[in-house]
Amino acid sequence: MKKIILAGLASVTLLLASCSSITPLCATSNPVGKKVGEATGTYLFGILPLGGADSSIQSAAKNGGISKISTVDVKRSEGIFTIKITTIVTGE
Repeated sequence: MKKIILAGLASVTLLLASCSSITPLCATSNPVGKKVGEATGTYLFGILPLGGADSSIQSAAKNGGISKISTVDVKRSEGIFTIKITTIVTGE
């Protein structure tokens, strides 16, 4: 009985686990600014956008009040059925 319970707990833990990674996407010759903007979108099965998902560079810059972009990074968090993509922009 204990083995069944442990196997069930292990299965639930694996199903609820997710991984996350941050990848640099691009950099410009503009000096690194103090402003940071983010835009997040969640996608079902990595394809179907949920709730008007918009993780574009333009939206991230607008959210941070940035007109001169210095760097762009992308954070990707994967769940079982969804993928959450956050674009992070720095600049002035």
